[in-house]
Amino acid sequence: MTSFDPENYSPDHFAYAFADKVATITLNRPERKNPLTFESYAELRDLFRALRYADKVKAVVIAGAGGNFCSGGDVHEIIGPLTKMDMPGLLAFTRMTGDLVKAMRSCPQPIIAAVNGVCAGAGAILAMASDIRYAAHDAKTAFLFTRVGLAGADMGACAILPRIIGHGRAAELLYSGRSFSAEEGERWGFFNRLCATDALLGDATDFAQNLSDGPSFAHGMTKNQLDMEWAMPLDTAIEAEAQAQAICMQTRDFERAYHAFVAKQRPQFEGN
Repeated sequence: MTSFDPENYSPDHFAYAFADKVATITLNRPERKNPLTFESYAELRDLFRALRYADKVKAVVIAGAGGNFCSGGDVHEIIGPLTKMDMPGLLAFTRMTGDLVKAMRSCPQPIIAAVNGVCAGAGAILAMASDIRYAAHDAKTAFLFTRVGLAGADMGACAILPRIIGHGRAAELLYSGRSFSAEEGERWGFFNRLCATDALLGDATDFAQNLSDGPSFAHGMTKNQLDMEWAMPLDTAIEAEAQAQAICMQTRDFERAYHAFVAKQRPQFEGN
């Protein structure tokens, strides 16, 4: 994607809306519980890559249509063809799907997943790769790769999931492929909040809106440090945060917050 206009972007393989600095991505094949295809994987990857340079977008919501989040890779359009591919073709596919997660983690905007109904396979990965996860009480999430004869190591699951819920819990889910309820997911820390089904998207959007009104440059720095510090020793992490915070202290938003505090007003952040 050579240029990206968030106000006029029109994807081919999912629904998209942009309002009040929040981009909303809706997986939109409800008759099949919103599975992914080769084309939708690639288009999502390209969108998240483009969002890295989209200053107008301050937060992202990803959701599913028709009462489900995402059932994973389409059995007929992905799984079937994969059984006939040679090794170079398979590796190209698995690298492409991994690139989607890389793009989600490298875009500076906070990503909020609004999860309801089925959230399985690659759908669970999309939720996992988001920064914040809201769930309806009917959400059923499964990293079900072993149930189709594949490793639980898919699209970064063995790296990211243990950092969210702990190694032992992640191991159980990735070995067994079992589904877990919204309540269990919240208890384990996978879901940040449980919502009524009819309030899910609104609650997730409200949170995204709240973030979009905040210091977006600082949010991007926070996301960057959360990812970079996974592999850092403590001394290196503390130095990285010293540099990141010094950079943020040069922004006008830091100055705006100070003057608002002195005036006993709410700061109006502008992301610079």
